[in-house]
Amino acid sequence: MPRYLVERTFSDGLALPAHDELGEFCRTVVATNIEDDVIWIHSYISSDRLKAFCIYDAPSPEAIRRSAKRNNLPVDRITKVSVLNPYSLHLSDSHSKGASS
Repeated sequence: MPRYLVERTFSDGLALPAHDELGEFCRTVVATNIEDDVIWIHSYISSDRLKAFCIYDAPSPEAIRRSAKRNNLPVDRITKVSVLNPYSLHLSDSHSKGASS
């Protein structure tokens, strides 16, 4: 399934529920997303809580937009992305030998 980065702006700042209600809030978002086969992976929130950068697996940007609307979440931009993870890269034998000399 394609992966997307969703950028959001919260003009008044992201208001998260109290800690004891946060789990229920997240479960509700996840349950709503499932209706469109959208999977919320994780989010990064700016320190001022005005911006969020959320990672999703979804069949399409339109599916993400539908889920966001039902969850009352803004969507500024959706970008299809792929993962580049330095821990999963395999070094060739020549690089490995050079590093150990």
